[in-house]
Amino acid sequence: MMGNGMTSKARHIHLSGICGTAMASLAGLLQLEGHRVTGSDKAAYPPMSDLLHSLGIPVAEPYAERNLDPVPDLVVIGNALSRGNPEVERVLDERIPFTSMAALLHEEFLKGRESLVIAGTHGKTTTTSMLAWIYQVASREMPALEPSFLIGGVAENFGSSFQLRPTRTFILEGDEYDTAFFDKGPKFLHYFPDALILTHVEFDHADIYADLAAVKVAFKRLVNLIPRRGLIVAYDASDNVTECIQNALCRVERYGFSEGADWKLKNLRHADGATHWEVWHRGALWVDLKMRMPGEHNALNATAAAALAFGQGVSKQAIKDALATFKSVKRRLELRAQVAGIDVIEDFAHHPTAIRETLRALRSVYPQARLWAVLEPRSNTLRRKVLEQELVASLRLADHVVLAGVYQQQRIPNAERLHPEDVVKRLNDEGTPAELLPDADAIVNGIAPRLAKGDVVAILSNGGFDGIYEKLPDRLKQLHP
Repeated sequence: MMGNGMTSKARHIHLSGICGTAMASLAGLLQLEGHRVTGSDKAAYPPMSDLLHSLGIPVAEPYAERNLDPVPDLVVIGNALSRGNPEVERVLDERIPFTSMAALLHEEFLKGRESLVIAGTHGKTTTTSMLAWIYQVASREMPALEPSFLIGGVAENFGSSFQLRPTRTFILEGDEYDTAFFDKGPKFLHYFPDALILTHVEFDHADIYADLAAVKVAFKRLVNLIPRRGLIVAYDASDNVTECIQNALCRVERYGFSEGADWKLKNLRHADGATHWEVWHRGALWVDLKMRMPGEHNALNATAAAALAFGQGVSKQAIKDALATFKSVKRRLELRAQVAGIDVIEDFAHHPTAIRETLRALRSVYPQARLWAVLEPRSNTLRRKVLEQELVASLRLADHVVLAGVYQQQRIPNAERLHPEDVVKRLNDEGTPAELLPDADAIVNGIAPRLAKGDVVAILSNGGFDGIYEKLPDRLKQLHP
């Protein structure tokens, strides 16, 4: 069906770069619509390769011109692909119809629906998952609220990163990253939100944004798309967020800890394996909330989702029930293993602020533990030294820091590149024990014998980190049979 519920002619649609989170989710949505979906990538990798396999969507690897035989009706080109890629070159040579993930998502699924978008430098995936689950729980009483969604991660309540329903609401994560080699604007400008959550605005994606000012321009353009009848729910303790929403023509509601917040969090505490807090709305106690996910940042994310849902007509009780039963998102503070009293946690840390909030959350859950931070500088921002000072400050929240070498460091000019040895030296000079171990195997062999009962290891990377999430628990089991 098309976005308006009409059935479209089934087509053969090929996704080049299909193992990206959003691309794999789009593949699933297109398959639900009845299209024949194929894909390719340079190397298939979990969790999206597992998802695609379960859907029976074939993934060719690596990229090759022959992957476009027989010639598809449409090729979706992922934003990781550039000129010189054999599939891109064949598409251009033969004028095979092509588009981007974001443009096709709008064309096929968002037209005729209510688009609820979650944007911001941090917290997008978790907040989108929370909002989708709130709507899913609310639909038990009001079936018309059951949402379609696309999330940049696997929401554990659904066991999926996407869902398609014939209802009106479509909830999606709005990414500020660029769209495709032929469309350098951010993806979220294709989504035309009816309502928006804006979590944080900080400098990120140093490979495509020159500076913070350029990032803010992108978010201001997003805000400028919201209709007058719409709603923006925005974090209230960020001057950057305030600047980005100042010319909004729709209703704006702020959330946070400050006295002036429309949605104010109070009495935040972690007890009995859960996070508890009060939400005050315009000066009066609105609701007591609890959820299993730790961390102040997650309470803020949940409050933002609650505020937007309530503003769209979802009941307070449904919001409360949903958050109490919200599980998590894969790779967000995910407990990967418990071996001999040692907890191994995985988190998708892509930016110094995200690292800081992850370590703060772990401190709230494990106040007595020795906290190890194992970081692979892998995101396009962390591979550069532009935020080195902020990175050092964030990592100081750990008791012991281990840095791996910079991922594909040869791709970053030496003058721009993060030098992990400098970070390690600064941490040691400031009193935080730190060391540089080149890769996952060296880290596992270096730290496993020194880990003891009660330790917590936070492994921080936005990629596969050469299988360390499996290798470290396996080594610990050998040492502690």
